[in-house]
Amino acid sequence: MKLNNTRSNSYNVDTAKKHIDLSLPIQCVTSFIEIQHKFIDNKRTDEITGYKLWFIQKGLNPFTIKFEEEPELPDFLSIVEFEQLEGIEIRSNVYFKAKKMKVVK
Repeated sequence: MKLNNTRSNSYNVDTAKKHIDLSLPIQCVTSFIEIQHKFIDNKRTDEITGYKLWFIQKGLNPFTIKFEEEPELPDFLSIVEFEQLEGIEIRSNVYFKAKKMKVVK
């Protein structure tokens, strides 16, 4: 997907809404939480910088959302909603983060 040059250089709600339709259900397809660690001089430290989970929505390829605090892993294919979902466009990629997630169904 080609992105235009009117990008912001920080996470924001508008970018998330541009790429994810919040009126359609979002399902969690994660079987385990991916832990992200801080790297210094290309070496992994024990410091955790976030937690990633995978999600799907009709019409989109699977995508990840990063959480600063470890979320509770919902059942496979649970429908979820997010608190403070934000996105950022970097080069031709879009990254998402959210404060919290809750199971709807």
